[in-house]
Parts: sequence; structure tokens; C-alpha cells
Amino acid sequence: MSPPGAPDAWSELLARRDAPGALPPGPLAALFGPVLAPAEALDGCRVIGRLAQTLDGRIATVTGSSQWIGGRGDLLHTHRLRALCHAVLVGAGTVRQDDPRLTTRLCPGPHPVRVILDTNRRLGPDYGVFREGPPTLLLTAEDAAGPERCGQAEVIRLPRGPEGGLTIPAILATLAARGLTRLFVEGGGVTVSRFLAAGCLDRLHVTVAPVLLGSGIPAFTLPEAARIADGLRFTWVVHPLEGDVLFDIPLHRARPEICR
Repeated sequence: MSPPGAPDAWSELLARRDAPGALPPGPLAALFGPVLAPAEALDGCRVIGRLAQTLDGRIATVTGSSQWIGGRGDLLHTHRLRALCHAVLVGAGTVRQDDPRLTTRLCPGPHPVRVILDTNRRLGPDYGVFREGPPTLLLTAEDAAGPERCGQAEVIRLPRGPEGGLTIPAILATLAARGLTRLFVEGGGVTVSRFLAAGCLDRLHVTVAPVLLGSGIPAFTLPEAARIADGLRFTWVVHPLEGDVLFDIPLHRARPEICR
């Protein structure tokens, strides 16, 4: 099955990216309408997490290979999320492994601001996001050594949290102050898991591809749960994506019991 909605339907939806009002009816509005909904949290941000995984919950092989778990429909969906959001966030591991461009080259729509989370300043300026393309921000810890720019990217220093990573609420506040309030946390699994554990995801999109690996990197990394009740139970809406299945999960900033 092809991705839902015709090109004209996408153009109509895209025209309402930053304009309040009712969305045109149809499958695209059902899928992306919650992404465009007003922020619910006091920080003014709407945060969408995103992962593509195999049926057995892996986002990459043991060597880190992940291109491509999802099919064409999943790739288009990812680029559409980029186009609808003000900023796309990824962790340093994703940049190091995939060297992504984080643009909207597969669909019409504006490129988001690219935000790279590199707490310990492990990345050099040779990656594509730092050399060319849309504006890029490199978020790093206050005590991480390095210059105030990384290639073309502006460096922003933020406090560390108690576990050593950047404080998630500080990330949201910093981006909101720049007018970047609709945020797409694209990966990897550790980065999405940190936002989930902090109770900072409004919505989660998980694509499940018809692939079995039997080993590899897990989609989510959270503290060990002793009971089923320590996890997070939720509702979801299911959308077909050209052979894959997308689960659209409203979280409303909920967090697993084990992370409280």
C-alpha cells in the first residue's frame, strides 16, 4: 500500500504547518494532525520521538548498521516529520555512524534546524551536518572543551544532568527561546530513550519492519524493570507504511514507572 494521501493533500497540510486552524480531512491529517497540535507542556514545546525497528525490537545490527530497516514509506514519513517540525534532534552516535544530512530531500517542505546532542564533544567538523546544508546547532556540556563553532555549526553549552548527559529540560528551554518549539527527536535509540525517561516526549512514532535479526542494538535503553508494572503502558493508533507498520503513540510527557 502506498503512503496515505496524494501530493495535493500533503501541500495543503504543509501550508498549515505554522497556521492555526482546522486541517483538511484525510489520512494525512489523521497521521500528522497530532504532530501539529498546540503544545500541552509548560515549556511550550511539542516533542515527537521516532524510531524504526525490526519485529524483534532492534534498530541496528551489532556493528551499528541500520540503513535501511524501514522501507520507502518509512523514509518518506521521516522526511515529512522533518518538514513539519522546526528542529530535528539526533545524538552524536547517530552522526558518527550514519553521517546523516537531516534534510527534507524526499518531500516538499522546509528543512528543519539540525540539532546535534554531543555531551562530551566527541564529534569533529568533518561530518556533513557541520560542513553544509541548513543551519545546525551543536549542544554540548558546559565543561566540554572545544571552540565556539564546529564547522558551520554554532556551539551551545548546557548543564549536565545527574547521570552525565545534557539536561533534557534545558535543551527544550534553549530551543524554545529560539522559536524552535516543534521538535523531532529522530534518534538514535539512546537519545530517544533519554527523552522518554525524562518525561519529555509528547508523542512517539515507532515503525516496525518485517525483519528479524535475532541480535543487535535494542530500540530502547531504560533502567532494568523488575515488574511489568514498572514499564509504561499506552494506547496507540496503527498506520500502514508501504509494507511496514507505524505505531503512533500519544505519551503526553508520561514516563515509565522505573524512571520516576
